[in-house]
Amino acid sequence: MDGKHYKLFSPGAIASIILFAAALASCKNAPNETVIAPTPTIPEATPILPTDTISPTSTPTQLPTTSTQSPYAFPALIDPAKRYLFYLHGKIIEDQGLPAFSPDYGEYEYEAILETLNGYGFVVISEIRPKNTHGVAYAKKIAGQAAALLEAGVPAKNITVVGASKGAAIAVYVSHFLENKAVNFVILAICHLDEVAVLIQEQISLYGNVLSIYDSNDEFAGSCRDLFAFSEGKGIGKYDEVVLNLGMGHGILYMPLDQWIIPVIQWAGKE
Repeated sequence: MDGKHYKLFSPGAIASIILFAAALASCKNAPNETVIAPTPTIPEATPILPTDTISPTSTPTQLPTTSTQSPYAFPALIDPAKRYLFYLHGKIIEDQGLPAFSPDYGEYEYEAILETLNGYGFVVISEIRPKNTHGVAYAKKIAGQAAALLEAGVPAKNITVVGASKGAAIAVYVSHFLENKAVNFVILAICHLDEVAVLIQEQISLYGNVLSIYDSNDEFAGSCRDLFAFSEGKGIGKYDEVVLNLGMGHGILYMPLDQWIIPVIQWAGKE
């Protein structure tokens, strides 16, 4: 995905969550995609089991930001009255940094996506992950940040996690680790049949309100209906799926198209 096919798993080669985590860390994907590196307290090489607990890395109202330069770093001070949106980009940005360019889909308009989401009044939280970020470890980091927002008094319905391609795979794990039935999740261009099969095999179920979006022409993504069905009765709240027919395949992730931006905003409760 994002230039090369991002595979959450290597079909048939993963018998345990440790092997799955390793596969996620080194997964391929569409020409060039990415996300943020785990903090020093979460070793990138350490496998994280679904039973691990999630806890903030520091006090809920004053967490260290990843970068004092970025307006999208995790806020040092948390306002419980605001709405927060995490955006987890695709792997191409991990591979190339910015600018990231796919010969198939063009430039990944990361900044434009963040600015568009920010324009709807969210406190947008996003960072550029280092190359070969350990996806499961990074999911634990994001779950910890979401838990910090909750402990600071932010209502769960005012927290949304949006992931694209590898970022969506990470978001699945954030949902599973956080175990909150009211936090919102949007997973873009994920749920390839092989990936869903391994998630179910490893007992990775979804929690919260989950929206899936993908383009019908995307060879790297598919319907999340089987994962939704598996998650019923385990913590998933409402769920839905939007299938776009733009003919752009995985390329929908590369720009802030209204066709996926508006459903994200609506799912987050802003419209």
